Amino acid sequence: MTVGTQMQQALAGMQSASATMKTFSLETEDEQAKSDFEQIAEQLDSTIDVLKGRQKYIQKQEPQYK
Repeated sequence: MTVGTQMQQALAGMQSASATMKTFSLETEDEQAKSDFEQIAEQLDSTIDVLKGRQKYIQKQEPQYK
């Protein structure tokens, strides 16, 4: 498995986790839980942005990993 493929899988997993947290946030009536889920989703989204930047760097440096 290439680094590019591993990065794509990691991103997909994190995007799925973020979507799950957002769904939990919408479905709960507990305000503390809602806030926690929203905060986790924001942190995941921030991490996803960092990883996307890293993925672009990898693709630029190592075209075979596309």
